[in-house]
Amino acid sequence: MFVLPAIRIALRGLRVNKMRSGLTMLGIIIGVSAVITMLAVGEGARTSLADSIKSLGSNLILIVPGSTTSGGVRMGSGNTTTLVRGDADAIIKECSAVEAVGPIVRGTAQLVYEDRNWGTSVMGVTDQYETVRDWPVVEGRFLTSQDDDGRTKNCLIGQTVAEQLFGMQDPIGKVIRVKKVPFIVVGLLEKKGQSPQGQDQDDIVMVPLSTAMSRLFGVTSLNAIMAKGKSLEQMDRGVRQIQELLHQRHRVQEGEDEDFSIRNLTEMLAMAESQTKIMAILLGSVASVSLLVGGIGIMNIMLVSVTERTREIGIRMAVGAKSRDILLQFLIEAVVLSMMGGLIGILFGVGLSRAIGGFSSFETNVTAFSIILSFGFSAAVGVFFGFYPARKAAMMDPIEALRYE
Repeated sequence: MFVLPAIRIALRGLRVNKMRSGLTMLGIIIGVSAVITMLAVGEGARTSLADSIKSLGSNLILIVPGSTTSGGVRMGSGNTTTLVRGDADAIIKECSAVEAVGPIVRGTAQLVYEDRNWGTSVMGVTDQYETVRDWPVVEGRFLTSQDDDGRTKNCLIGQTVAEQLFGMQDPIGKVIRVKKVPFIVVGLLEKKGQSPQGQDQDDIVMVPLSTAMSRLFGVTSLNAIMAKGKSLEQMDRGVRQIQELLHQRHRVQEGEDEDFSIRNLTEMLAMAESQTKIMAILLGSVASVSLLVGGIGIMNIMLVSVTERTREIGIRMAVGAKSRDILLQFLIEAVVLSMMGGLIGILFGVGLSRAIGGFSSFETNVTAFSIILSFGFSAAVGVFFGFYPARKAAMMDPIEALRYE
């Protein structure tokens, strides 16, 4: 028996019982669409996180004041003011695994331009911050070492600040007031988007570090130091060098609590991305359960079909059909039923994924892998759950089958 005639017989049999065939396929349709949708949601979350990680920069090491423990009591990092600018200068000079260092002070302020105002984050940075964060300007220039040495009142603004204060105007050369201090906008930062924590990274103003410390915030300590490793392979070495250097500078003796915390952001964010992948796999696995339920429905209907067509099976065997022909016929019927449900399920899954992405802020991403996986799984379900009914039909005694009423 050839495959194409068997497929035609299978389709004819499905058309005879349209309602039953449709209800049987419904389980596969729901299963396939659920798998595609869940994988699309998981892939969208992974892509979104990857973009956020990319926006932070590469090979980042974050040093913040304060220790995670103090005297056996857990403390939040940043509770103390132990980092100074000299620490950042020493890191770039003495740590060979570090490419660039960006000392940071930050705060909030109300910005004013003509009749518009906007509350935002203000950050004091040096010229190396551009390299540390991989954050260039799209217009104008970045802050220079001369800006920092001269405590100039020049600033950079993010895309969100530019939209709120200037609208369609070119912000370069305009004067804005930050805490009533006039600053000239010398650069517009490239759009970064949201951080992994969901914060708008473009809602920011950057000023020279020395200006921020003396004119805006009146501080002598830093909120954080960001360091960029020379390569991914040297990240651990860079962390060790920074730790040893700060131990010496802060006179931290062996066994004493550190007054700073060092975090390898690349490692932490890679772990977060790995967890997102696991979540996507988990969502797909949960959704695949409905495919198995649909497979059980196919087995049930095929067993009913074998019982109803017992006399037909006996007649076909009597006129020369072999057991493998009967087996192939019913197996193909199960596979056709499953694959048709799989194709319809793919259409529903892609449509549902796009609907979720269109009607919500949640990003979805349908990949070719998820479509191939779902369709292949639906075909495998047809083979697996259709084999037992097909084998039962093939093993029938022709004489007993002909006697069946």
